[in-house]
Amino acid sequence: MTQLEYAKNNIVTPLIKKIAQEEAISPKRILSLIKEGKVVIPLNKGHKVEKPCGIGLGLRTKINANIGTSTDKSLLREELKKLEIALKYGADSVMDLSVGGDVGRIRREILKRSNVPVGTVPVYEATVSAEEKKKDFLKFTSVDVLNILEEQAREGVDFFTIHAGVTKKSLGILGKHKRFLGIVSRGGSILANWMGYHKRENPFFEYFDKVLEIAYKYDVTLSLGDGLRPGSILDATDEAQISELKVLGLLASRAKRKNVQVMIEGPGHVPLDQIKKNVLLEKKICHQAPFYVLGPLVTDIAAGYDHISAAIGGALAASIGADFLCFVTPAEHLRHPTVSDVREGVIAAKIAAHAADIAKNIKSAIEQDKKISLSRLKRNWKEQIKLSVDPDKARLYRNSSKPRLSDVCTMCGRYCSIKLMEKHKV
Repeated sequence: MTQLEYAKNNIVTPLIKKIAQEEAISPKRILSLIKEGKVVIPLNKGHKVEKPCGIGLGLRTKINANIGTSTDKSLLREELKKLEIALKYGADSVMDLSVGGDVGRIRREILKRSNVPVGTVPVYEATVSAEEKKKDFLKFTSVDVLNILEEQAREGVDFFTIHAGVTKKSLGILGKHKRFLGIVSRGGSILANWMGYHKRENPFFEYFDKVLEIAYKYDVTLSLGDGLRPGSILDATDEAQISELKVLGLLASRAKRKNVQVMIEGPGHVPLDQIKKNVLLEKKICHQAPFYVLGPLVTDIAAGYDHISAAIGGALAASIGADFLCFVTPAEHLRHPTVSDVREGVIAAKIAAHAADIAKNIKSAIEQDKKISLSRLKRNWKEQIKLSVDPDKARLYRNSSKPRLSDVCTMCGRYCSIKLMEKHKV
């Protein structure tokens, strides 16, 4: 049985109990939300992880960290170090986006070492394999794609990004409405080129029932990808993006009928004043399915600081109802991310998710802030550092600037407001 079948039959599994305890809600409530398609637990039947997570309505906002090789940078040890850092700083899942080197080996090593769910974009392996075997990255077939899905699912991948909404119809709409940046999704652009080359419909769309069979067999969660997401705020919420979202809504319904868990991926570059509209549209069109957003980035000028742009958009999106934030690193648009970039991206996304959880009145998030505030009141620096989102950096800053008085910091010194007010109770 899949998680969705367990929920439909009101069966409380040990996994459900674990998630319910972590989220401080009842197992019955978790089952109800999964049954309604409002919560997913991405966990392959064959993959045991120490930290599974629930994603969706009423739960803490989760974050994903992308790792994986590129055609220019393909060192396995570097990607495993990124995995280690992502896990250390609190990623709830990781995605292997490898397109360079031995992508199968890289994926298997990540699956073996990750203590959180692992996702992939299977069309990447199809592309790499076609390049290696046929010297043309577009010379893969629908059968190749389905075989790769089966192989990755058998190995234990917990969720697939499937760009099934990039159809002939949606590409036609895109062609009628000139965009500044066209298609910026790597998976979306590969499939658009494949469709043009083979004069065929998107294989993920054409053979979606086969995709569902594989996902059901292994209980792989489908993350329906936004291949037509905007890559500029000037393209946000356009007709092409919404046309794809409508397709994803229909596919989500088909998945749930087949007892396959599903979430929806979202933009992309979106100005602040359009984020609410985007979240509400996804929830309406896709029947309240969990919303997995890349950022969203609220401006196009933040090269080198896109993790900040994404954190601003992510905090707002999640406070409105987005459920899952895909991190963005400072390297976005500029280079293959380093280990340091991954660390910065994870921390920025964690701050955004936590800020949103406070706005959503998630009690555990508010309690965290209460604890650190009490430590500040007592000027307990050791506890403040321990409770911070990045204790290593907080400790480094504290130790790099020692005050003359041990119970204050060098910002205010002996004029510390909290210390001064101890003598004057208000």
